[in-house]
Amino acid sequence: MTDSKRLFEAATRLIPGGVNSPVRAFRGVGGEPFFVARGEGARIWDVDGRSYLDFLGSWGPLILGHAPKVVVEAISEAARRGTSYGAPTPLEVEMAEAITAAYSSIELVRLVSSGTEAAMSAIRVARGATGRPLLVKFDGCYHGHADSLLVKAGSGGATFSIPDSAGVPAPLAALTLTAPFNDLDAVRALFRARGDAIAAVIVEPVAGNMGVVAPLPGFLEGLREITHAHGALLIFDEVITGFRVAYGGAQALYGVRPDLTCLGKIIGGGLPVGAYGGARQLMAQVAPLGSVYQAGTLSGNPLAVAAGLATLRELSQENVYATLDARGAGLERGLREGARKASIALTVNRVGSMLTAFFCDGPVTDYASAKRADTVRYARYFHAMCERGVFLAPSQFEAAFVSLAHTEADVELAALAAADALASLPR
Repeated sequence: MTDSKRLFEAATRLIPGGVNSPVRAFRGVGGEPFFVARGEGARIWDVDGRSYLDFLGSWGPLILGHAPKVVVEAISEAARRGTSYGAPTPLEVEMAEAITAAYSSIELVRLVSSGTEAAMSAIRVARGATGRPLLVKFDGCYHGHADSLLVKAGSGGATFSIPDSAGVPAPLAALTLTAPFNDLDAVRALFRARGDAIAAVIVEPVAGNMGVVAPLPGFLEGLREITHAHGALLIFDEVITGFRVAYGGAQALYGVRPDLTCLGKIIGGGLPVGAYGGARQLMAQVAPLGSVYQAGTLSGNPLAVAAGLATLRELSQENVYATLDARGAGLERGLREGARKASIALTVNRVGSMLTAFFCDGPVTDYASAKRADTVRYARYFHAMCERGVFLAPSQFEAAFVSLAHTEADVELAALAAADALASLPR
């Protein structure tokens, strides 16, 4: 029995499904998960000693790779001073300065402990500021597991074909309206019918939880126009895209300014973190300045903030995003060429250093078209890549992430592995 199998059997006796986040259980691809012993640079090693070239990157935060020296040193230095205080620290101010400098739409920012908490809090601010109850989200977009957000969500829900969660009361679900991603006509119809009750539209500006789906030209601009016309707020969930697709996130890449922004992942450098922010007048609704209550014992945790600041300093260097884009483009080319040679229908969606290979003919522009993907074939591909030493997301409906630790040689190796894996799949 392998060490991973032994650990998984023990875990299933103690943890629901043996994992602390559902998609890790490999049920979207079959088989059992391996357990990770360590990571360094672009690679991870499991407890049985196998090495994998990692394109999961802890689901996005590890844009510098595993255990980068600057981040490890920052965490160690912070930990020597203490791990948590329940009181303000200088690094929190420095993180707020970094975020507001990078995002022109954010004048005040509040640090929290997860992306779920950031989205939940931003929605509460929107409802408090507008006095309206309804929220519009998009099919297949995931904004964390808060009750009102688990309506036609992507990510784990997409993997297991569960659009809603048990335990969410119907009256709460009724406060969330949904529309297809990239469909402005559907959004306009919702606002014509119920616009005076809609507090906000929340959107992943680049979807990452139905797989990577980019906004069509004019989509984000249209959302900005519609919400403004009806007195509703526009919330960008940039938990994945923040500091990933550009230093100022997707809003800088596409030139659209939201009212509120949710951040996470990269700003914690691999440690648990989240943040939400917006214009000064809007964020003044948040306690202790205003009546919208939100609090957290570990918010602004000094270890997470130290790791995030070290990461952001690296990302602020010249040519970082050009390098990431080039590595992502190289992987995309390799996947496309491998699929062509293997005569397999494959649609590769990429924005910068995040991409998804959908096992279907294109285009993939929304949740409905993403769901056309052949999940059985993806599962075979996933395991074939693992056998060749490349680790991807154990779900068709997730992103692969390229980091600064990936070299051109790593990308070429992954492309060769993909070509071989694709050629091995049954026709």
